[in-house]
Amino acid sequence: MAKETWRFIDSGNCTPSYNMALDEALLNWHSEGKIPPTIRFYGWNPPTLSVGYFQQVKREINMEAVERYGLGFVRRPTGGRGVLHDKELTYSVIVSEDHPEMPKTVVEAYRVISEGILEGFKGLGLDAYFAIPRTDEERQSLKNPRSSVCFDAPSWYELVVEGRKVAGSAQTRQKGVILQHGSILLDIDEDMLFDLFKYKNERLRERMQKMFSQKAVAINELTKQPVTIDEASKAFKIGFEKGLNIELEPYELSESEKEYVHQIAKERYENDEWNFRR
Repeated sequence: MAKETWRFIDSGNCTPSYNMALDEALLNWHSEGKIPPTIRFYGWNPPTLSVGYFQQVKREINMEAVERYGLGFVRRPTGGRGVLHDKELTYSVIVSEDHPEMPKTVVEAYRVISEGILEGFKGLGLDAYFAIPRTDEERQSLKNPRSSVCFDAPSWYELVVEGRKVAGSAQTRQKGVILQHGSILLDIDEDMLFDLFKYKNERLRERMQKMFSQKAVAINELTKQPVTIDEASKAFKIGFEKGLNIELEPYELSESEKEYVHQIAKERYENDEWNFRR
């Protein structure tokens, strides 16, 4: 049976506002039937803290630290918690809710899309597997996270190696389209990450940071040789093709498409009302 061809965009390092605007633009174009299902890889310039759609910035985020480190800041259109986008490969998947291979539930769609990420990790020689919360306590912790930090604990069908989370993803469904994007960590600066959030006291911060290091891990802590962004991109591109049984066809945005993305970036993701509204 012939494999379905999806579009593949590697947009390199972009500003935080452009990254979120391009994901939104792809969702819009796909909902209008202008583009096929699309997978995108990207990075961040400058390194950026992104917060989930529902997070309360004033209560949870230390904006002085964000500015001190010279980081970008943006609110995602997807849920989840705070993510420091630095030494990582970021991906997004845009596909119709009605696609024959996409389950109707969010959790099961996560599983299908994450098959591509699973195969990517295998391609790097890592024994990754899906996290499945088994106890009532684990399931409850997903509904009421103890931390504002993503990667604090694995959610349903997120990727784990040696018991620690190696990829964090978030999903939204709008206009009949699934947008899932996520972070695949190559390296992580835990001290910087934990400086970016607010805590009731220093002892709580220390305890949470210690727990974090037991629950999350970056690829280069697990490999004998450091993995570069280029090597990760190749492995995960092949992984998505294998995991989703598709072929990826590279695509470059036209000038008019770029203008549309810049327009969304300016109107929404560079707008303080959007980024700080909660």
